[in-house]
Amino acid sequence: MTQKDLEETIKEKVTPLLEKSMQHNLGITIPQMEQDITDKLTNPLHFYIPFNASFKEAKKTFRREFLKQELRHHSGNISALAKVLDVDRRSIHRAIKEFKLNPQELRGEDYNLYYQGQVGKKMKTTLDQYKEIIIPAKLEKMYEDLPRLSRNITKFLPLPQLTWKKAEHEFEKQFFSHALKEHDWNVAQAAKDISVAPETLHRKIKKLHIHKTPI
Repeated sequence: MTQKDLEETIKEKVTPLLEKSMQHNLGITIPQMEQDITDKLTNPLHFYIPFNASFKEAKKTFRREFLKQELRHHSGNISALAKVLDVDRRSIHRAIKEFKLNPQELRGEDYNLYYQGQVGKKMKTTLDQYKEIIIPAKLEKMYEDLPRLSRNITKFLPLPQLTWKKAEHEFEKQFFSHALKEHDWNVAQAAKDISVAPETLHRKIKKLHIHKTPI
């Protein structure tokens, strides 16, 4: 699915589902909540990234979770996975050994349930941001509706298929962008917080084409 196809699917299929759920559970639709949720759903990384960790630790988490996700997706088939990720099988075997993963166990997990759960978590983190402005009883109805909503949304949003290199690029761009935003683009402070040299962060900004977004 191309980025254009994704945006059209969000607009034509996902947004109506969100609006219907909000109308039913909250009694109103909230455009900003809608936008916040769809922004998270367009993020191609569907697993937890510890943005408050050092770059080294966050990257280790990214590598482990991405590999686990892809092993589930491809039912533990190393050859198929190597082809999709555009890496050799030895690299995958080394990573499996490094993270002490068991492909046979991951093969037995229900991938659809896993993906639905990840989508549900993304929506829940968005709902959590509205706790102060939405009546608790109504917000609780939205929480209860998340499993059903996740099942329906994942019917239209297949997991983005990324090579290892593209996934790593996406992770680094999100991680460094978050660090810079947290420190109002003070490179020295951001670099110190994530345990990298300022020179390294400057190189990453240039390489990843990270730009300061207007507030």
